[in-house]
Amino acid sequence: MTIADAHDAFLFDLDGVLYRDDQPVPMAAEAVARLRGAGKRLAFVTNNSSRTPESVAARLTSVGIPAGAQEVETSAMATAELLGGRGVRTAFVVGEEGVRRALADGGIALVKASDSVPDVVVVGLDRAADYAKLAAASLFVERGAALVATNADASYPAPEGLLPGAGAILAAVTTATGAVAEVVGKPHAPLLRAALDRAGGGRPLVIGDRLDTDVEGAIALGWHSLLVLTGVTTRADLETSLARPTYVGEDLLALFSSGIG
Repeated sequence: MTIADAHDAFLFDLDGVLYRDDQPVPMAAEAVARLRGAGKRLAFVTNNSSRTPESVAARLTSVGIPAGAQEVETSAMATAELLGGRGVRTAFVVGEEGVRRALADGGIALVKASDSVPDVVVVGLDRAADYAKLAAASLFVERGAALVATNADASYPAPEGLLPGAGAILAAVTTATGAVAEVVGKPHAPLLRAALDRAGGGRPLVIGDRLDTDVEGAIALGWHSLLVLTGVTTRADLETSLARPTYVGEDLLALFSSGIG
């Protein structure tokens, strides 16, 4: 029995697994096509809250992996679903189009810095964040708004190197206020659970290139994981890590092996 045979729902991380920047990861498109041919259910999962599901699907299609927006689960979407289920009505957002649209589509009104204290302050990746926006977020939290982060990634990869991520922006607010944020994205459960729902349930396999998000998130839920060595993590990293993936593969063609190696 192969790894693919033992699972129903395949939850794919993106950068480092399916593409790097604007280049496809070798064997990724072939592996996804083989899963589709076998009738397997897929979800494409990202901590990046700045993108809409349509833009994620377009990016995948551009690297040879045809995908629909209905197969995409972002931390922005999971955040909107979580807050909507709690009856949240208003939010101040430090974030870009992906999270702003997801919240608005979920019926949550987005407030301005000059408005009354909202139910929640939502922090995600925001490459236009400035002092005024961070100050407004901090003041709202001090005055009683809950603090929720789409994800807490300290950095994200760019062609020029690692750049500050949502976690770096979040740190400004938590340092100023002393508040502890509720985090939605990997390795926390809400995003992974939403991705499994999107894939139609069943026996999940979390597929990623990072121990601290993909593998640790799967372990916390008692799910299986496949770590591929096409991105951040190396075999040397594995030797010193307490987080142990269920399977390790050089690339995604490991899905069609027994998982030994």
